[in-house]
Order: sequence, then structure tokens, then C-alpha cells
Amino acid sequence: MTTLRYSELQAVSRRHLAAGIQTVVRQALSDQLVVGTVVLVARDGELIYQQAAGFADRERARPMAVDTVFRLASVSKPIVSAAALVLVAQGRLDLDEDIERWQPEFLPRLADGCRARITARQLLSHTAGLGYRFFEVDESSPYAMAGVSDGMDASGISLEENLRRIASVPLLYEPGTAWGYSLATDVLGALIERIHGTSLDVAVHQLVTGPLGMSDTSFVATDPQRMATAYVNDTPLPHPLKEGETVSPFEGAIGIKYSPARIFDAQSFLSGGAGMAGTAGDFMRLLEALRRGGVLLPNELVTEMERDQTGGLELPNSPGFGFGLGFSVLRDPLLAASPESEGTWRWGGAYGHSWFVDRVQQLSVVAFTNTLYEGMAGRFVTDLRDAVYSALEVQR
Repeated sequence: MTTLRYSELQAVSRRHLAAGIQTVVRQALSDQLVVGTVVLVARDGELIYQQAAGFADRERARPMAVDTVFRLASVSKPIVSAAALVLVAQGRLDLDEDIERWQPEFLPRLADGCRARITARQLLSHTAGLGYRFFEVDESSPYAMAGVSDGMDASGISLEENLRRIASVPLLYEPGTAWGYSLATDVLGALIERIHGTSLDVAVHQLVTGPLGMSDTSFVATDPQRMATAYVNDTPLPHPLKEGETVSPFEGAIGIKYSPARIFDAQSFLSGGAGMAGTAGDFMRLLEALRRGGVLLPNELVTEMERDQTGGLELPNSPGFGFGLGFSVLRDPLLAASPESEGTWRWGGAYGHSWFVDRVQQLSVVAFTNTLYEGMAGRFVTDLRDAVYSALEVQR
């Protein structure tokens, strides 16, 4: 039997990785699941695979490029979460202090009218008792009635006004007693503004994107020719997302009201949970900086980010997963039916994105698409994950 040297094994693994990912991408494009995508894979601190495929704009026959800019939606969350944790590292923010010190006008209350204490840790881990409008059943639901914005519509209101509307609705539960994906990162963005003493875009640039060289990541895009056109899964093929179109990711929910033009409007409020744009390469810079530790944040804070903060609570429709500070954390690979290592970080974005970091394997993967919701939680996401881990098996 021939024994391969490690370098030869690596070469075989990379060829297997490339072939596997190309097959997945080709199939997704052929099946009209996605219109275009950028996929990046880093291992041991080295970018070992990158691919741009399909169209950034199908109607104009503009091909996808590695440096195409995407509306990030919830991919904004780990960026803004990292900014908050830089403030923690600087000793300017205490994870477990009541945010009332910085935001005395934000006065959330429980259903019985009692004042609730919310901390930055609870905002980062989505255990603060807040919700999202798009989860609600109809327009008579509390957030909808209050006119709350999810941060992706053309609301025309300020961040301060949106926070006032959020606080006018009773919390869904006492902070720290349950988990619920929410507008908490938007509240966190306002907290960062108060502590840093600047607008959120300036704070995020000074704390995260500037130091990491994420030059194409911001809250406002200026070049439409670099921006991916957004599409919605449909038959026989995805259709371009319309201005003001509402698309629900879950049956029985109001859904998200989208404004693709919002990213070009410098007057739109700065949504920490959904309002940024950027490239796959920029986001990989952040993931790799966090994965390595000691770059943007000290190792102990990265360890805290990846610790399950839910107390063992199950995330809805996500068996085996908990939630850290800014992203989900894989607690039980068997329960999740996943080849990922225990402790793997993962999340996505409603405009069609997914990503994960497996620190055990020293692996970071970014897959941005311009097709919702397939690129966030469809077959493409699972097939891509499995192709990556199949290549890792070859190297073992």
C-alpha cells in the first residue's frame, strides 16, 4: 500500500474540496436554487479555496465576482457584536451591567408592567426578552401595531424612534430565562454609540472593520455596479426582489419587508442587526481574526463568545445548537446530524448567506449568495457543508 506524504495528502484533499464544492455550486445553479454565489474556505489560516459563480445580476448578464458586495442582513450581527466585545476588552463595557446606565430612556417592561433589567450579555446572546416583527402572525401583533422596523425596510424613522417603539411593547419573557432571536443587536448598536461617543458606523469602523482592513464593509453602499442584485426563490426561477416586497422565511409569519434600495440611503437608521453590506473576503477576515484569537479580541473573550450562553435551552428548529455572543454554537453534532465539530460557530443572513467556523479543524467557510432564502437555510447550505467535510475526511 502506498503511503502519501502530508503535503501530497493536502494536495489530494484540496482537489477533492474543489471538485466537491464545484459540484454543489453547479447543481444549485442548474436547479435554479441560487442565481449567484461566492464561496471561500480557509484552513490553518490559509485561504485554500475561492469561487465566484453565476450572476451578480442575471437580467444584465453581470457575472458574480469574488469582490461583489452583498447586503449582509444578519451577517451584520457578528460584526457589531465584535465591536461591542472590543469595548469590553477596553474596559468600557461590562457584559453583566444593566444597560440603563447608558440608555436610561430605553425602559423595557414585562407583561405585568414591571421594569426589566437587561444586560449586554443578554443582548449579544438573544436572551433579553425582545423579538422580531417578522416572526409575528399578522399586522395586529404587538411589534407590528407599534410600527417596529426589523432594520431591512425603508421605515423612514431614526434608531432612537425604533428603540422607543421596541420598548413600548412588553418583553416576551423575563431577560435571561429564555432564548429568542430578536432585535437585540439593534439595541446593542445604540449602546455602542453611547459608549463610543460616535455614530454606529464610525464606531464599527474604528473598532472592527478599520483594524481588520475590511474596506468594503459598511452601512452604506456607494457603487451599484458592485452590488449583487437580490433574488427570491420562486418557480421556475428566482425573481428579482422588489422594493417593499414582503417575503416570509417561515409559514404563518408576517415575514420581512425588504427595501433593496435601503443600503444606498445614507439617511436610513443604522441597524446593527441587519443594516450592513460587504464582501465575502471582508467577512472572512473577521472570522479568521476571531478564530485565531488574540488579534481583534483577547483569547478569553473569544472563548466567552463561543460558550453557550443559553443555559442549555434549545433553539427553535435547531436541535443540538445553543447560542454564544453573536452566533449559534453547536452543542451536540449527533443531535444536529452534522459533521461539524462540537463548538462550531454558525449563522447566516436573510439575503441568502451562510458561514461557519470550526476551531477544532481550524476551518472557516463563507458562502454568500444573492438568493433568499436558499442561501441562508436551503439544500445548498447543507450540501456545501457536507462537501467541505468530505474533503477533510480525505486528509485524515
